[in-house]
Amino acid sequence: MMSRIEKQIRYRNGNRRRKLRARVIAAYDTCWICGKPIDKSLKTPHPMSPEVDEIIPVSRGGSPFDWNNCRLAHRICNEIKSNHTVTYARNKLKEREIQAEKTVNVKPQPSSW
Repeated sequence: MMSRIEKQIRYRNGNRRRKLRARVIAAYDTCWICGKPIDKSLKTPHPMSPEVDEIIPVSRGGSPFDWNNCRLAHRICNEIKSNHTVTYARNKLKEREIQAEKTVNVKPQPSSW
């Protein structure tokens, strides 16, 4: 959870953040976490909508205004990453895919009523 001070840092200069967000969305087409394309027409709160993610999270000292610290990500990928590393997020996404495959491949068992 982001503290009040961290929110203030991120939005202290809203105009600068909005401009950087627009530049990042224009510059990138794929999610830097999962590597899949991003549909820029989707709007928040859609899980696959575009979001700007900080490589080094603000909560860990990263700048929300530095171009070199910002990348484009899906909303869901960004939520999974949270304030962790990208390796952590990629591993979590792989775990989700494996779990989804297991649930799809499960055959119904006959009932013994």
